[in-house]
Amino acid sequence: MAKSMLNSRHTPRVVVVGAGIGGLVSALVLAHRGLDVSLVESAASPGGKIRQVQVDGVGVDSGPTVFTMRWVLDQMLQEMGTSLADILKLEDIGVLARHAWDGSPQTLDLLSDTAQSADAIAAFSSPQEARRFLGFCKQARSLYDTLEKPYIRSERPDLLSMVGDLGLQGMATLTGLGPFASLWRSLGKHFHDPRLQQLFGRYATYCGSSPWSAPATLMLVAQVELDGVWSVSGGMFEVAKALAQLGEKWGVKPRYGHACERILTQGGQVSGVQLDSGEVLEADHVIFNGDVAALAQGLLGPAVQPNFEEVPAHNRSLSAFTLSMHAESSGFPMVRHNVFFNQNYQREFDDIFQHRRLPEQGTVYVCAQDRSDEGLAQPGLERLLCLVNAPADGDTHSFNSSEIHACETSSLALMRRCGLEIKASPQQVVRTLPQDFARLFPGSGGALYGQATHGWMSAFARPSSRSKVPGLYTAGGSVHPGPGVPMAAMSGRLAAATLMADLGLTKSSRRVVISGGMSTR
Repeated sequence: MAKSMLNSRHTPRVVVVGAGIGGLVSALVLAHRGLDVSLVESAASPGGKIRQVQVDGVGVDSGPTVFTMRWVLDQMLQEMGTSLADILKLEDIGVLARHAWDGSPQTLDLLSDTAQSADAIAAFSSPQEARRFLGFCKQARSLYDTLEKPYIRSERPDLLSMVGDLGLQGMATLTGLGPFASLWRSLGKHFHDPRLQQLFGRYATYCGSSPWSAPATLMLVAQVELDGVWSVSGGMFEVAKALAQLGEKWGVKPRYGHACERILTQGGQVSGVQLDSGEVLEADHVIFNGDVAALAQGLLGPAVQPNFEEVPAHNRSLSAFTLSMHAESSGFPMVRHNVFFNQNYQREFDDIFQHRRLPEQGTVYVCAQDRSDEGLAQPGLERLLCLVNAPADGDTHSFNSSEIHACETSSLALMRRCGLEIKASPQQVVRTLPQDFARLFPGSGGALYGQATHGWMSAFARPSSRSKVPGLYTAGGSVHPGPGVPMAAMSGRLAAATLMADLGLTKSSRRVVISGGMSTR
């Protein structure tokens, strides 16, 4: 494969720090364009938050579990003469998630087919709620269509640029949709059944936030899911592996097992990075794919620290308490994605964001990665990830055994009341707590989604891909456009596109905007 030629005698040298999805995408895009790219990662393998935990001799996906917005990667790969289908085996998921409520024998499946979901809601609640659901979906579609180009695909969105991009008519449309209210308040206008309000309020947690504080614009997550959810054969970790392998094919030089200790500058310009071994990698440009809070805290050295603002602990997004298991389950007919709701939903977020403690009665999400819409193919042990939301105070507070036991007991009891029984020996369970996530992702305090998206102006609070330090760019879930696999991948594309625009390799403009449309299934 012939690489693009650069109109320069000197091939720009780029070091990408962090092999999470954003870093993998940045490295791949830049290597494809002919730049000299090194990828530095402290772990022994790529993935970042897309990680596997070894439990009882098997690898359990213990990070992101939902694959959506495949057009982000498909569009990028098509430009390289390949496709997702060439590097991954993907399968449509018909049942987006199965939902159960404490104290109720009823369950509700949210389906990829909107009409079928409406029928399920009519049977679960009422025909009136089904009609309200269809109205909700229409509004979510409108929100997504309105915000996709000026916000999601834009490198540096702000209120003024949004107004300019949308125009008066677009702003009127956006204002009419009520985006400045909280998600919870907006959902209360759409649904009369509190269980449905609870179900769709969970979309706030997709970016680590409380439904009572997150803006109504997060309704667009509904459209993202309805546009398609896929399972990845072998687990989500295969996404990271495939992109890493493709990057090496195009010339990316990986340096796994080597932590970046500091980002170096000379004359105010990025000049390279220093590894934990003392080795210096000289570079003309650096893309930092980690939590930007690490830069603000000086964890990457004093040279770049003053150019970043630290996120106060109370503004951090959610962390999590997870159980990675190789276990036997019975009773509840799980599909791949399952959610078990408690009765007092607001108390969960009060516990986390106000009282800074593990929730006494938290929602439990279970990914049964060996299951399809039809359930488990063969009886016996299966790989499970159980997740409960938690406060991101892992750098200042380590939860003790009694706190952990209480949360775990409460979570297992909730699932048991909903019909799910899980049997696992001690060697079949690995626990991960906020303090563990804080160690895995420096500077985060255990926050898994950067800063919380609380208040409508928070959409503009995330750093953009271009930093104040010449030659330093940022990517990952803590920067624009936000957390989650597709958004972090988009951040990697934006960082690469911004760097190339600064090099004059692409048409310069006021702001970098990723072009293209959504792919279909």
